[in-house]
Amino acid sequence: MDYKIKQPIGIFDSGVGGLTVFSEIRKRFPNEDLIYFGDTARVPYGPKSKNTIKEYSIQNTRFLNNFNIKLLIIACNTSSAIAIDDLKQQYDIPIIGVIEPGAAKAVEMTKNGKIGIIGTEGTVNSEAYPNAIKQLKPHMITYSRPCPLFVPLVEEGWQNHVVSCHIAQEYLSPFKKESIDTLVLGCTHYPIIKETIRKTIGNEIFLVDSAEAVAEYLDKYLKTITKDIGKESFFVSDNIEKFRLIASKILQKNIEHIQRVKLGESWYV
Repeated sequence: MDYKIKQPIGIFDSGVGGLTVFSEIRKRFPNEDLIYFGDTARVPYGPKSKNTIKEYSIQNTRFLNNFNIKLLIIACNTSSAIAIDDLKQQYDIPIIGVIEPGAAKAVEMTKNGKIGIIGTEGTVNSEAYPNAIKQLKPHMITYSRPCPLFVPLVEEGWQNHVVSCHIAQEYLSPFKKESIDTLVLGCTHYPIIKETIRKTIGNEIFLVDSAEAVAEYLDKYLKTITKDIGKESFFVSDNIEKFRLIASKILQKNIEHIQRVKLGESWYV
């Protein structure tokens, strides 16, 4: 897709997890301008109702659209599963969620056709991943489990804490009897806790990182039109310093400027 002017890519998530997507896009497309919004005041989205998730997603998109974005990345599996169709009806720009790229990667990598899926309650209950996987290959067998505590653990920076290890064991041990060979990390927070997940699930199971899958998927949409280094902007709805601390670890650099916005107020671009 060719653009006459350099417009930014908008990315939103319920919190810090979408920074895993941001990071992979930045590595793959160093010349693109990226604008990130983390809805840290209302994280997590997983336990919330479908109507609330749709409402939050629309507000997030409306905010990012103020920046004349050329493309929107929903870096939140829950929003991708529940709100993407509503957003596509309201906006003319390309809107990409994390479900389709992650499902495609899982189908590509599995050898025995048995795929595990972990995510928030909202994502798992939507059955978005099993549906997307079986649309690609109907004979695939999927096993889904919600892992709601992983998100708050990541938001607290506890991804390598002993508590996380115990919780991961509780969540993931049932997969061992299902003989899966592929596990979809169906939440963009989960790559941050990948080391703990890997220790629990074992080295023989392929982990589908939706952040990496989305970055690969973007190849069909983006065409570099400048050699300038891409600019980056970060916005949150709360907890700037906590976001800064975790973001600096995920992106492996200091994040100097982060702006807090309250959705529903006037925004100045």
